[in-house]
Amino acid sequence: MPTNTGVNVRDWRFPFIDFAVYGILPEDPKEAVSVRRRSLRFYYDTATKTLYRRSFDGLLLRCLSNEEAAEALREAHDGTCGAHQPGPKLQDRLRRMGYYWPTMAADAVEYAKKCHACQLHADFIHTPSEPLHPTVASWPFEAWGMDIVGPITPPSSRGHRFILAITDYFSKWAEAVPLAEVKSSRVVSFIKHHVIYRFGVPRRIIHDNGPQFISHIFSRFCDKNRIQNVTSTAYNPAANGLAEAFNKTIVRLLKKVVSSNKRDWDEKLGECLWAYRTTVRTPTGNTPFSLVYGSEAVLPLEIQIPSLRVAITNKLTEEDNQRRRLRELEALDEKRLLAQQRIELYQARISQAFNKKVKQRTFQVGDLVLAVRRPMVLTHNTRKVRAQVGRTFHHRDSILKRCLPPRQTQWGLVHDAHQRQVPKEVLFLTSLRHVLPQRGSVGPIIGAHTQSPSTNSYASGTQLFRGILQ
Repeated sequence: MPTNTGVNVRDWRFPFIDFAVYGILPEDPKEAVSVRRRSLRFYYDTATKTLYRRSFDGLLLRCLSNEEAAEALREAHDGTCGAHQPGPKLQDRLRRMGYYWPTMAADAVEYAKKCHACQLHADFIHTPSEPLHPTVASWPFEAWGMDIVGPITPPSSRGHRFILAITDYFSKWAEAVPLAEVKSSRVVSFIKHHVIYRFGVPRRIIHDNGPQFISHIFSRFCDKNRIQNVTSTAYNPAANGLAEAFNKTIVRLLKKVVSSNKRDWDEKLGECLWAYRTTVRTPTGNTPFSLVYGSEAVLPLEIQIPSLRVAITNKLTEEDNQRRRLRELEALDEKRLLAQQRIELYQARISQAFNKKVKQRTFQVGDLVLAVRRPMVLTHNTRKVRAQVGRTFHHRDSILKRCLPPRQTQWGLVHDAHQRQVPKEVLFLTSLRHVLPQRGSVGPIIGAHTQSPSTNSYASGTQLFRGILQ
């Protein structure tokens, strides 16, 4: 019901106008005290029937009603002169324009979050949304992390363009081979000759969603040998961090030892592997070579300039040398137990530092989410103005891993878990840190989760390695 001042009763300005014009306070004692205290900063212009609020710098800010505030937010954010600014800057813009209402700060933040254009083109959220869950291996050669490096430009003189690498999670021992092309049969042969025939059958192998790793050939091989075939989250390299860390290390070493034409990197791969295996790794405090064989490797420099241990070994008899070697092997278990304790302490420190940055973002069934466009590869169809996130999806399943948009609908459907056909355009919800909350209104979408994609994910996921030797 309107008052004699023409202001609606529900308007937040009414108590201040009523007190300024008629000296009437609200019946509620607490509200009356608040109005009396805050009214010192308000000024009511009887000529224009407009309420103003004095800012800290002495300027008069016009007080807006709820309807006027909504219009001001819309015009300042995405209107003719709107810059789609975030909440704090939007609030500052409105203040500089001379407007005020009590919930302006919260309303500006909420309006900016609801802007559909801002969600589509906003920066990715890099703050982790989940605590760190490190992979734990209790003994050498139990768990291996496998990945593919490449395609490498330029290719080697022998036509090799990829590096297939695998790393032991306990000892950090690494195996790698150069390949011209990576097929499932090559992966199976690599596991046989470089892992099983040397170190025994592993318990599990962790890898990404590359087609070579999720093929029927590799799956049958793992089932036959009772190896757990574990796939990491698509387009999330941190899920297989050990393999990615080795990739970075081996690439950095290759860049330093290759010749000027960059085409002998496959010949230098063995040298880089030797350097990696004989270098102390921080998590274990030992070299991978010592954790595998029980003693440190004899390096070429120790032969050229004999070290103390080489000099002592040269003076030992065959029997003394055998007894020394036996003592080293007997102490190997103790060395490995100590390395395991160091790994656990190292992972605890890393997890503690990582978890300090975690900002959990939870989603409920029925929430609307946006899927990140993957892979993010520049083509003639990609433009700078294209949104970084794809269509809107309706979260109907608690674990929404993959979204397959149909070609003829506006929003896209999330197919059933047993869906085998995968279109070329695939949108992924790889992890909560890559998902932006969608607050706009959109039609409901069916939700589910499916198996890993059959797209060439290893090639698109390693674009940073293109031209690494150039």
